[in-house]
Amino acid sequence: MRPLEILLSMVNGLSLLALAAPALLALRRAHHWPLLAPLIAVAQVLIEGARWQLLPAYALSAALGLVCLLRQRRSGGAARLKRLPRFGIGLGLLGLAVSVAVPVAVPVFRLPEPTGHYAIGTTTYHWVDTRRAEMFTADPADRREVMVQIWYPAEETGLAERAPYVSDARTLRSIATLMQLPSFAFAHFEYVETHAIPSAPVARAESAYPVLVFSHGRAGFRQHNTHQVEDLASRGYVVAAIDHTYAASGVVFPDGRFAAFDPRMFDPAHPGHPAFLDVAIPYLAQDVVFVLNQLAAVNDADPTGVLTDRLDLERTGIFGASLGGAVAAEACRTEPRLRACLMMDVFMPADVVASGLQQPAMWISRDAATMEDEGWPQIDIDETQSTMRAVFATLPADGYMVLVPGMFHADIADAPLYSPLMAALGISGRIGPRRITTIIRAYSSGFFDRHLRGRDVALLDGPADEFPEARLEIHRRRDFVR
Repeated sequence: MRPLEILLSMVNGLSLLALAAPALLALRRAHHWPLLAPLIAVAQVLIEGARWQLLPAYALSAALGLVCLLRQRRSGGAARLKRLPRFGIGLGLLGLAVSVAVPVAVPVFRLPEPTGHYAIGTTTYHWVDTRRAEMFTADPADRREVMVQIWYPAEETGLAERAPYVSDARTLRSIATLMQLPSFAFAHFEYVETHAIPSAPVARAESAYPVLVFSHGRAGFRQHNTHQVEDLASRGYVVAAIDHTYAASGVVFPDGRFAAFDPRMFDPAHPGHPAFLDVAIPYLAQDVVFVLNQLAAVNDADPTGVLTDRLDLERTGIFGASLGGAVAAEACRTEPRLRACLMMDVFMPADVVASGLQQPAMWISRDAATMEDEGWPQIDIDETQSTMRAVFATLPADGYMVLVPGMFHADIADAPLYSPLMAALGISGRIGPRRITTIIRAYSSGFFDRHLRGRDVALLDGPADEFPEARLEIHRRRDFVR
């Protein structure tokens, strides 16, 4: 809970105590505390911003203030109030419990601190691919357009301003719909602060920084692996995260247009017709190729004046979560500019299985038993496990299979941080949010450090004492080592 949210809950509790048992409070003017509760609620809304999780707290503060006014009026403004009846006390205690429990269960969460030594900057671009028709719409004149947010190593500016986790919560509407939640369920994400400073100057420690592209999951959004993205930026990488329009939960363009998630992304295959997803993956991989071209143009002359000549495009990699991992694999299959490929908990597309990958590759996933525990259908378990291993076994370059038993699918993103109830609801696994983010950060940064920066990374040479939860399998240039 945020500071004024905590203060509001405390004042509500003390106000209820003042009305329920006035004799217990010897503090001077304690009988006026119920009138303070609505004022704190107004201050919280104006300073920190209202959110639906605080509606019970707002209602309780208003009720306490109203009861106080009415009782003082009936007593002729007496300095001491009579005790509330038992029914009123019980109702107030129930309201207080709910008003505290809801914002604690669905908090304005905090992202873990990045582990690198760089500060982080961020900037966002709107790019239109005039050469490519939009496959998700019926109008043949529509061109493909995407939003791309870039995080990068920055100079420490001393500025307090931090970029929000999401700048427009409309982008999360489809996720709420798919989870059968109200459209405003994730509106509070706008209040979550990241560690990134908007448009901060690029760090001067290196002349240019390696580049990574991030691809989100089906019905996801470009920020849903921010803990991982920020950590990589703090370690000296420029990370460009793509909003795959119509495959994302929602995309808001600078002119206010909104592109919703296309439900055909869940359409199954039919006899004689491939699943829509099978057609969409190669198209989304072209988003990656387009973004690489745009990054080259930004490096030549960034219109924002931030990233010109600061991108080392000779050292470029990609990582993706869920569907984004399949998109990353497909992009690596066709795009030689991508020098390292990290895929997280996803099947491999048929074309990738057939032709393999040439780049060093890492998979972060879990064992079949954990997938079964999470409730995955057997056909999906078999597809994920078999296709990952088929590509892993045929790599001509170094490969790494990091399996984390007990990790659920949502754990590969920021989702475990969203609520302390994620594990109880069966959405997150048993490992814990801070621990799983630590594991993912360590292996992903170690992989890119070795294969884009040429660093010696002992973590990738065998089992690690610091991560006993993770099982590492290594494939070295066709010589398989377990």
